[in-house]
Amino acid sequence: MIEPVVLIVDDEEGIRESLSDILQDDGYGILTSGSGEEAIKALRAQNPDLVFLDIWLPGMDGIQTLKEIKEINPDLPVIMISGHGNIELAVKATKMGAYDFLEKPLSLDRILLATKRAIERKTLEMENRVLKQNLKKQQRLVGDSQKMNQLQEQMDMAAKSNSRVLILGESGSGKELVAHILHEKSSRAEKPFVEVNCAAIPQELIESELFGHEKGSFTGAFERKKGKFELADEGTLFLDEVGDMSLTTQSKVLRVIETQEFQRVGGSKNIKVDVRIIAATNKDLFEEVKKSTFREDLFYRLHVIPIIVPPLRERKEDIPELVEYFLGYFATEYGQKPKKITPEALKAFESYDWPGNIRELRNVIERLVIMTQSDVITPKNIIIEGASRSDYFSFKTLKEARESFEKDFIIKKLEENNWNISKTAEILNIERSNLHRKIKAYDIKTP
Repeated sequence: MIEPVVLIVDDEEGIRESLSDILQDDGYGILTSGSGEEAIKALRAQNPDLVFLDIWLPGMDGIQTLKEIKEINPDLPVIMISGHGNIELAVKATKMGAYDFLEKPLSLDRILLATKRAIERKTLEMENRVLKQNLKKQQRLVGDSQKMNQLQEQMDMAAKSNSRVLILGESGSGKELVAHILHEKSSRAEKPFVEVNCAAIPQELIESELFGHEKGSFTGAFERKKGKFELADEGTLFLDEVGDMSLTTQSKVLRVIETQEFQRVGGSKNIKVDVRIIAATNKDLFEEVKKSTFREDLFYRLHVIPIIVPPLRERKEDIPELVEYFLGYFATEYGQKPKKITPEALKAFESYDWPGNIRELRNVIERLVIMTQSDVITPKNIIIEGASRSDYFSFKTLKEARESFEKDFIIKKLEENNWNISKTAEILNIERSNLHRKIKAYDIKTP
């Protein structure tokens, strides 16, 4: 394991030596500088994990040095040290991005604790950044159909604003992914994205979940808790399945939308937030308003920018790309070589209406990647109801339906006979040469 490196910047040689001894004994690598100018040169030449920086330096002082360090590497933690306790300087340094502020004489335990915490925080921030980048790579809409292109255009326009967005679409169609992408493309991307599934939280707890609660406000409230609105401050709050929210909660959410203020359950203090709200539902909110199960005023507050996510059956031309995407994704997930899929198997996917939408397709592909022993997925591997046969009633002419049925029937018999053409021809009671012609005419790919 590579040891973390600490840069110590102080004009007193004794301080540099004592700090170096303490940190070296604890396993840290050390760099030292006697001035701010030397520190900047060392920083450009090396890559320390932490800086101890004296405020009172000859020439360029510690505050100016801190400013230049943050311009070079904003993520580098800096602990300011000073022999002259000054609250005003400590506040100024903290506002400029200093991690901590220590007074001389320096306590051994305080030095080691501050060093450990600062480096742990830097490591955690780097890990979070990598995870966020990987998440961004995964979070993309797959498909180049007309409906998907229209959806992308709507999202690009909506993301630039702070307006509320209502995402409508069937269960499993990708509404949550759309919400994530809207946040990542917005000016709030570096701020929190907080999600609430309004259908999954019991009604008696949802207000506490949204607004937080004070200690002792109800049985089981053993400590103060921040709610989702508070956690999403300056970022995005995603209200998933908002159509399942009770009328009581709807009225309170409406008030927060209008004022951007609320009180925790059991509290009396108004808390002000700056939150962008994105909501989603698979319900027809127009009908819910008519039935008086959803507040009309809340509906119009949320319905500023409506985005409709099309079901998979309305964009079947995207299925081949989606299948390839999920095959690659799950191959990586399970450390396998990506599987291939035959044209016949792909046609089976395209002939199915996918009532569970993208979620259902994703689950089927994951199952196929895990359970298919060969490197090639064929129709015989597909076990979802309806996916292995065409919808013959969708054809316009008898000839098209008959040809589709004949092709599916031949493929099924070939599979049953392990693709032995002679045996299949015998079972079908046709000449072997005739079966060869049909296989070629229907472009049936044999293993």
